[in-house]
This record gives sequence, C-alpha cells and structure tokens, in this order.
Amino acid sequence: MPPLQSLPSSRFTSQQACKRSRGFADFSFVYRSTYALDPPWQIHFTVAWTGLVAVLAAFSAPYLYRSIRSGRAWQGLGIWEDLYGKYYQPVNAVDEKGFPKHRRKSLSSSMGTAAKLRSFLFWTLPGLSLDLGQLIILVAYMAILVVCIVMRAPLTDNPNRAGFIALAQLPLVFAFATKNSILTLLLGQGYEKLNFIHRWGGRGMFLSATIHGSLWIRNHLIYNVQIIGSTKETLGVIAYALLGIIVLTSLKPVRQYAYQLFFFFHIVAVVTFFVVVNYHTPYSIPWIYPPIAFYGLDVLVRMLRYRIKDAVLDAPDNQMTIVKVENCDGGWIAGQHVRLRVFFSGRIFESHPLTILNAPSSVSCFSSTQRGSLVLGARVCGDWSKALNAHAMSDKEKSSARVVVMVDGPYGGSTIDAGEYEQALLVAGGSGATFTLGILDDLVGRIVKLGRKGGEKTTRIEFAWCIRSFGALFWFAPMLRDIATLAKDSSVQLHITVFVTCLCDPESVPSIPNCDVVIEKPSVMRMLEPLLSDSEGGGIALAVSGPESLTTEALNTVASLSLAQQRSTGGVAVHTEVFAL
Repeated sequence: MPPLQSLPSSRFTSQQACKRSRGFADFSFVYRSTYALDPPWQIHFTVAWTGLVAVLAAFSAPYLYRSIRSGRAWQGLGIWEDLYGKYYQPVNAVDEKGFPKHRRKSLSSSMGTAAKLRSFLFWTLPGLSLDLGQLIILVAYMAILVVCIVMRAPLTDNPNRAGFIALAQLPLVFAFATKNSILTLLLGQGYEKLNFIHRWGGRGMFLSATIHGSLWIRNHLIYNVQIIGSTKETLGVIAYALLGIIVLTSLKPVRQYAYQLFFFFHIVAVVTFFVVVNYHTPYSIPWIYPPIAFYGLDVLVRMLRYRIKDAVLDAPDNQMTIVKVENCDGGWIAGQHVRLRVFFSGRIFESHPLTILNAPSSVSCFSSTQRGSLVLGARVCGDWSKALNAHAMSDKEKSSARVVVMVDGPYGGSTIDAGEYEQALLVAGGSGATFTLGILDDLVGRIVKLGRKGGEKTTRIEFAWCIRSFGALFWFAPMLRDIATLAKDSSVQLHITVFVTCLCDPESVPSIPNCDVVIEKPSVMRMLEPLLSDSEGGGIALAVSGPESLTTEALNTVASLSLAQQRSTGGVAVHTEVFAL
C-alpha cells in the first residue's frame, strides 16, 4: 500500500486536514521510511527460516545418511527397464549355512538412549495430525514470523511491515510444496512428510496479509479515505481475496470431499495471485522469482522422469484394482509411491498417488508372472478408483484389461531400513498393506534371495494386517504366499497375522505359510511386546501404514516406551505412512 501522504490532497476533507495537522502528520516520517526500513526485515525473516532448516538438517543427518545409503536420496531419472537382462535373477533361496547372528549389545545402551530421546517427539494428539516434533517446528516458525512483523514496527500506523513479510514467505511456501526439492534431500524426508510446513506456511502468509490489509483498511476508514477506487488499493483487496480462497479451499474437509475443486482453485488462484500482487506492489517482484524457479525445477525433473508404459488391470473384487505396469525392473526402493495417470474412459487428466507393492525385480520374491513389473494397488475410495475398478471388471471375460499409463516418480519411502534391525514389525490397516507389503518383499528378498549381501541383521519379521472382511485377503494373497514360501526354512522367521473385524465366510481364507487369521481388533502395543521381551539388543524396526488412528497409536506407543525398554532392545525405530489429502 502507498504512504497516505502520497494520496491526492483532494481526497481529504477539511476535518481530515485538521486531524492530520493534530497528529497524522507525526507519522509522515514513518510512512516515508517504510520502504527503506521494512524490506530488510524480509531478509531477517529469510535468514531465520533458512537457519531453522539448517538446524533441522543437522538433526536429520542420520535420516539423510540412510537415504543416501539406501538410494532413496537420489532416484536418478526414475523407473528403468532392464533391456539386456543384466539385473535379472531367478527367485531362488541362497544357502545361508553358518549365517552369523548379528548382535550389538555393546552399542544397545547408547542406541536405546538416543531412540528414547527421539521418541519423545512422536507424541501425537488424536485428530491433530501433527506430532510433538512437528508442533515444535511450527511454534518456532510462528515465533519467527511474529517477531519479524511486530519488532520496531508501529503496525497500527504503518501496517506495511506485515505486507513485506507476507511476500517473504512465498519462497518457503513453494520450497516445501514441490515434489522434487533440495529440502527433501537435506532433511532426509519425502515431500509428503514435509508438506505440513507448506500448508502452515501458507496460513502464516494469509495471517500476515490479514494484518497488513485490515490495519490499512482501518486507517482508510478513520481518515475517510476511499478503499476501492485507486488501482493499488483495489489490487491489494483482490490479492487478499485470492489468498483467502486458496486457504479456505485447502482445508482438510475440502481436500477430502472435493479434491478436484481444491486442485482447480489452488492452481488458478495461485497464478492469478502472482499476477495481481505483481501489479499491487513492485516490491513483490524479487520474491516471485524463487517460487517460479522452484516450480520450474520440479516440472523439469518430473518431465525427465515421466514414463509411458503398458499396464494390465486385475480386479480381485469390486474394492481393489491391481495395476501391473509392464517393463519396469528398477529405479525405486520399497515403500515408495508413484503418481499414476491411466488413459481410460476420458480420464487422462487425473493423476493419483499409488504405493508400489513390490521390490525391484532383482530383489522381489514375487512369482515370474509379476517379475519385470511395477505392481500397484488402487483401493476403491472415489470416482476415479471406482471407474478404474469398473473398467477392469468389465474385461473379466478377457484374459486381461490392458491400458496405457503414465508413471511419475518414485517419491517418498521409508525413513528406516528394516534390514539394520534385529526384529521388524510391519503393521497395516486395509489398503495400507501396499506399503508394508513392499517393505516385506524387499526385506525377505535381500535376506533370502540375495543372501544378506548388504549385511542385513533381521532374524524375525512380524507382519500384521487388519482388514474388515475375509474377502480382502484375496487382494494380496498371491504376493503374501510367494514371500512366505521363500522365507520358509530360511534364516529369517516370518510370521503373518491377519486381524479380521467382520464375521463372514471364514471358510474362504486362502492358504499362506505361517499365517494366522484372528477375529479381533489389533493393538500395536500387544504386537510389540513379544518383540521387546525377545530382543537381544539388535533393535526393532516398526513400520505402520493405514488410517490416521492406527499411525497415531503406533507413534504414541513408541513414545510411551521407557528408557529401560529402549536401552535393552537397542532402540525402537518407527516410520508411519498415511496418505491423507
């Protein structure tokens, strides 16, 4: 907004002139100096939040190390095909005679202490969707924001400082929004784990704009100055309205029940906001370039990683569709996901995230019918997934339903490597098994098929899956059977437990080695207790995927473990996965 003394004198009445002579002129220096004194606070804010990122990067160094070691830190140019059979290996168990049981009792005490210190940050209030660690980050961010807005700034007389800080948040909001960002590498986390900073950064920007706009309107009302009329004020109101639309349509209920509406307004309103704010104030221009650069880099990387592939659709029932993308041998690690665009029924513009069910071909335990494929599972939960399932079911009389797909990715993945721990507990709810099944396939393949070439220490794996009905077992029964068969009589003890909450057709349960089916509601603590008591100090890896209630329970369970329990087991590492819009 412009300083008020720059407004034409004709816009002031004699009464306003009297007010101005009594006091308003005292603020003329403040208004004249705002464009000299306030922009440096944008630099202060930028230095502060990048410093906070540097602290988080130092704290996340272990995750970064694991990301580099596992290959998740850099996935190259995405999914690739083995054209010459160089990486092909038949699924045969390796002779593991004389396999040494890796124990690290000498390190268990320090590892357990460190794990306990980290576990305090896992405490999560039900329904909040943020753990204690994330809340600390947000409190620190909001404290930086408030200090930079109010320090040495007479806001009621000169609200420009808040407007400058609103602009300074644009780089932060976009840096944590893109899927291919340097911050995901530095912090050792997938973009989906950092997206909460993007959301709250946008809300912080809206708060700053609210302070700026409301106080400026207040001054206009006090001195009876027209708000809508001049180009600058009008564009300022429009820019603020666009920010309001972006924030309101980005709330969780809108994303859950009207995702396409959210997506449309997010794109259109953001582009329009950039244009409007650019004409509202020339001071916005330096802060628009970084977001454009972040987004441009993201688009470039995604274009390089796009793959057009043939795929086969298989529908075990009307609730699940298995997508087998052909000619995909590597380029991903277990637990990652891709964004899939399926060219069918005029739905070429929709792209959806789906977790990869299997490990790369050189590691996977799956049968030859799925070797050389990237296997995905799409649970029916919306218009797109329902149409995809119907398309697959319509071709049941044929050998298969074939489609063309576009694959974008991979992204995300587990922040822990279960192979580094003596025991592993993999827990899933419903279609969340797509994540834990990929982890299981990778872990058993590395132990049995590759003979622990990477020094994998895991000797016991508990795989727990909670479903509503027995029919859901057939979604992934062939994959579980392949993995369990390969693990049988090997150096790793694999046990599968399926928790069913519906009493229906128990005779239809498929045969899977070392698998128990029970009719009860699972408890993460009850499943974890046997591993805690049997641990010999090699640590426990806990990976949980499913509804938010399940992942929250898992985080709070680990946070509640005593220091003695953490020290005796060598530490419990946890990773949770929940795809909430």
